[in-house]
Amino acid sequence: MHACGHDGHVTMLLGAAKILQERRPMLQGTVVLIFQPAEEAGAGAKRMIKDGALENVEAIFGMHLAYDYPTGTVLSKPGPLTAGCGFFKAVITGKGGHAALPELAIDPIVSASASIVSLQHLISRETNPLESKVVTVTTSRGGDAFNVIPDSVTISGTFRAFSNESFYNLKQRIEEIIVGQSLVQRCTATVEFLEKEYPFIPPTVNDQIMHDHVCKVAADIVGAHNLKIATPLMPGEDFAFYTEVIPAGFFLFGMKDETRGSVHAPHTSLFTIDENVLPLGAAMHAALAERYLNEVKSRPSQSSVADTSILQ
Repeated sequence: MHACGHDGHVTMLLGAAKILQERRPMLQGTVVLIFQPAEEAGAGAKRMIKDGALENVEAIFGMHLAYDYPTGTVLSKPGPLTAGCGFFKAVITGKGGHAALPELAIDPIVSASASIVSLQHLISRETNPLESKVVTVTTSRGGDAFNVIPDSVTISGTFRAFSNESFYNLKQRIEEIIVGQSLVQRCTATVEFLEKEYPFIPPTVNDQIMHDHVCKVAADIVGAHNLKIATPLMPGEDFAFYTEVIPAGFFLFGMKDETRGSVHAPHTSLFTIDENVLPLGAAMHAALAERYLNEVKSRPSQSSVADTSILQ
């Protein structure tokens, strides 16, 4: 199960399509609606771009439902909103042996442990305290007996940053640290970043003009009192691929309602949505597209409204 609100996203975009069709004579341009598959590990946005989804499109808007803000709240910010995201896997190889005779073995568990601790220093010792990054080791697998030192240990994890420069610096240092610590412990290591299975997702960066447009429309749809500045988010969002190509405005739409039970995090069995958000989201999508086309007359082209990728 992947409970993350995409049925709601699709429903809202279909609602926007109906509204826009009814108001078609008033549109001063073309609106493209993007229903995107493979939003998470598959990096579907990247494939949509490759297939021409953004051809002749000059601006794009997208939203994601948010369970932790009241229904009708709109949250966004200019600049980086969600972090760039990547994954890594390392195999650290030593020499297996009897646990009672460690001097005859080369222990990859000690080497892996040193790497895991040293990776934390990327944040605490190498990162400006005012800059946000994440390196998390999430798996460590090696050995299956109490009295045997294994031949190898495999560790894996994720890394996140809000700029491409910081992201690729983390990538470089992760490999250097694991390989270097392995050499210190007389082991060898190979590090993979799994880009074919899990393509790197860049930061989602909101254009200032598009962000201002989102705020202006949101104030009219849900009221200025329901418009909030978003805190940057570490989860990845593959809408980011669109933001690298054309000016974009991405925002969160609150759907929290304790009486309806829409208070649980996505990717859990308790996740549900407050369906009262659906007409609001449809109206927001439609108004963003129509008013962009009608109010920005100096650049008549296409606007795109996307049912976008998921928080990852």
